[in-house]
Amino acid sequence: MPNPTQGALHVNQLHTDFSVGYLQDQKKYIADRVFPFVSVAKQTGVYAEYNRHDFWRDEVAVRAPGTESQRTGYRTDNTGTYRCQEFSLEFALDDQVRSNADNPYNPEQDAVMLLVQKMLIKRERDFCSAFLSTNETWDGSSDGSHLISGTDFTAWSNSGSLPIEDINKRMVMIEQRTGNLPNKLVLGNRQIWHDLKNHPDIVDRVKHTSDGPVAEGIVARLIGVDEILVAAGVHSTRAEGMGTSTQAGTYIGGDNALLVYAPASAGLMIPSVGYTFVWNGLLEGQSYGQVIEQYREDKVTSDIFRIRATWDHVLIDPNCGALFENCSTNI
Repeated sequence: MPNPTQGALHVNQLHTDFSVGYLQDQKKYIADRVFPFVSVAKQTGVYAEYNRHDFWRDEVAVRAPGTESQRTGYRTDNTGTYRCQEFSLEFALDDQVRSNADNPYNPEQDAVMLLVQKMLIKRERDFCSAFLSTNETWDGSSDGSHLISGTDFTAWSNSGSLPIEDINKRMVMIEQRTGNLPNKLVLGNRQIWHDLKNHPDIVDRVKHTSDGPVAEGIVARLIGVDEILVAAGVHSTRAEGMGTSTQAGTYIGGDNALLVYAPASAGLMIPSVGYTFVWNGLLEGQSYGQVIEQYREDKVTSDIFRIRATWDHVLIDPNCGALFENCSTNI
């Protein structure tokens, strides 16, 4: 007498308590955390810049009785420009797909999360390709040349390297050039951070002050900056339809580190390595120049979810930054 098979008695169903997704923590993205934001009403414009040397020059003189006082002045430059572009992406949710979805799928929420993730990646790639790569000149490295591992310093993955001294030397140079001590260290990937926190010099110094794990805040205080930002966002280079069996992800930030001075917020007569201009005159009420919209497209019986964002990452003063190239040999 035949017996029923396992498949005849049980039909696999979607588990409703968990699912496997690949959303990256937003803290991994640093593009919006390096430069202060500047909200602008128009797409393009210019900004004012004062000549630093006119404010630093010592021209105070003794005034003899009956004579005029020594006079001074300052120059301004209004040639700096910004141009905010609009970036956008859409996702179409068909009525049939929404109606037929089972738990744990939530098509509307999934659509929004997908769009937000992709915009984060776009912003990060835009920032890192401009400022965490060799595309930009950083005068805080004394001559505009980037600091290259093996030539200007020893890779920080090498136990014989001197990362604290390397960074502190450039901090002094930047302060001499700009009057501002660098306050942020941006690391292009997680491996550089691991190399730093496990470096013998850092471990030896930290062990006398803390019995906890070597966290970013502890190393930041040791180096003398306010913040260490680890650009740990990952970007896939695998084309759609090629499957996921082969690893094709890579850190967006690359293998470099960037030391900069940037204030907490923009303001009058406040210098900064750069500013992120966001065109809120287009996307009104959005403090970070980004909005998610939904509209109906009846011809295809679908709701369209659209993310829109505007920005322009602008380098203001290259003297406020120094780039370290190829910081780790472990990646």
